[in-house]
Amino acid sequence: MTLQNRWGDDVQKDEGGLLGPDGQPLASAPKPPQEDAAPAAEPQLDFFNYIASLGFQTMIFLGEMPNPMTNQVEKNLKQAKFLIDTLVILRDKTKGNLSKEEDDLLNGSIYELQLRFVDLSK
Repeated sequence: MTLQNRWGDDVQKDEGGLLGPDGQPLASAPKPPQEDAAPAAEPQLDFFNYIASLGFQTMIFLGEMPNPMTNQVEKNLKQAKFLIDTLVILRDKTKGNLSKEEDDLLNGSIYELQLRFVDLSK
């Protein structure tokens, strides 16, 4: 629907919205959050996410990515080695009990993290 403001200019009526003194639509107010909105889903705790979490922490301690808490790159090779050794222990203790995908993820993560650790230790 077309309206005219007080100066005779044609403007479009914003259905359901408010018009200002010049006849132009006002910016709509931000809508309040819906109380019925579904809460964000929590991450699923499974072997893949656990290994990925340990790998992510190791990358932070290797200085490959910033610490999400401080947004600073912090290198701590001792802690990185501890986490890599933890992954190796998990591999040894779960041998024969993992699916092929889980085994591939664990072995691949250990391999990649050990390579980065050796490169950074030089």
